[in-house]
Amino acid sequence: MAVQLSRKVAFITGGARGIGAASAALLAGEGARVVVADRRAEEAAATVAAINAAHPGSALFVALDVSSEAGWQSALAEAETAFGPISILVNNAGVNRVATLDQMTLENFRKVIDTNLVGTFLGLKYGAECLKRAGGGSIVNFSSVQGMEGRQGFTAYAASKFGIRGLTKSAAIELGPFNIRVNAVVPGPTKTKMIERPGWADEDYDRMYGKYPLGRMANADEVARMVLFLASDQSSFCTGGDYVVDGGTLAGKPRD
Repeated sequence: MAVQLSRKVAFITGGARGIGAASAALLAGEGARVVVADRRAEEAAATVAAINAAHPGSALFVALDVSSEAGWQSALAEAETAFGPISILVNNAGVNRVATLDQMTLENFRKVIDTNLVGTFLGLKYGAECLKRAGGGSIVNFSSVQGMEGRQGFTAYAASKFGIRGLTKSAAIELGPFNIRVNAVVPGPTKTKMIERPGWADEDYDRMYGKYPLGRMANADEVARMVLFLASDQSSFCTGGDYVVDGGTLAGKPRD
């Protein structure tokens, strides 16, 4: 049965590229009007143009630094003015700074926490008010497999992604009475700009991730399909959950 998002408005952070862009395109294809919120104006404009070429008038770009409280208020107001009440919020924007504990600077640690964790908090705080005006809806936050387990060099990232899961569960309890569902997507290794390593070819990535059960990284659209499920009424009794899309990364010890 086809998922229908007609007449719904989705606000997607980090929507310029990667999983955010794939989610925006998928939701627009199901009838939603999508707001692509990002700091990368040029990439976001290209994403919006591509979506509008396929689905005329369905996508809009708004500038947003997710760590800015005033930025959230302004961006949500702009989106509502253009498209009407927001009933889907996807808190996808995220960054990483890889360094061992002794090499991690306070500046970089705070950058990751401010973008990933504080950005999600602000989205929940101000986005929930929009969803209340819409009569309810769905909020989809982004954790990670590093929100389930630690990893060397990922102190800041893991801290932020564990925190997002806590935010998700607490917000689900508070917002349930307003007919607002809150869930977290937990992706594993995915082909996006975030995981690119200078000089690496496809076979290098295959060697790194081939030891996991499915033997490869995810494509962004594979993760976006989980976003679509959680955004839609197909998940109408799902809230406060962690939805893992990791190719078996967390199943247990990898193959030798």
